[in-house]
Amino acid sequence: MTSQAAEGPSTVPASSRSKITPEREREFFDAVLEQIRECGYESLTMEGIASSTRCSKSTLYRQWKTKPQFVAAALRANRTVRFGGIDTGSLAEDLRQAARVSGHWSGKDTKLLQALGHAVTSDPELQEALREALVDPEIAALQEILRRGVERGELPADHPALEYVPAMLFGVLRVRPVLSGQYADSEYLVRFVEAAVLPALGLS
Repeated sequence: MTSQAAEGPSTVPASSRSKITPEREREFFDAVLEQIRECGYESLTMEGIASSTRCSKSTLYRQWKTKPQFVAAALRANRTVRFGGIDTGSLAEDLRQAARVSGHWSGKDTKLLQALGHAVTSDPELQEALREALVDPEIAALQEILRRGVERGELPADHPALEYVPAMLFGVLRVRPVLSGQYADSEYLVRFVEAAVLPALGLS
């Protein structure tokens, strides 16, 4: 059962949605994301989630009518600003710290991004949920780090490389597994920042 919009009963009325505790909902969402990482989006099934969380399939369908809605809800519930709070007083050190933080979660999140693959490009709701959960918060935090660097006078506001910093950091996270079969860990990312990002910004 891998179809998306047609998966599951379509006659469950919205008023019959069962109330579940936040802890139970978190368990469902964790199970969804873990199954996507391990098996891919296309292999994700309501039966599999119901089995792994010891609940009935009808409970899941009452709460989330389709697989895309279920995954989108799980992604949004997973929203975390990992770069928030980074403020060392130095732009170069802030970027090194962002690299270290990225290395702690790169394998888990990169695997999730890869597993969602085609589904994200073909489903606007999933794409929006993914951006809200894993992309937009980190880009906003990086832009704040860069803005503070400009305000401190460490580089000009019109520096041409500024707009490409998020693409550089997110890009290396995605491409390293393709190039070398390894996820980008903290050590690798710090070296990347020092060898590529800082020189592009004119920083040492």
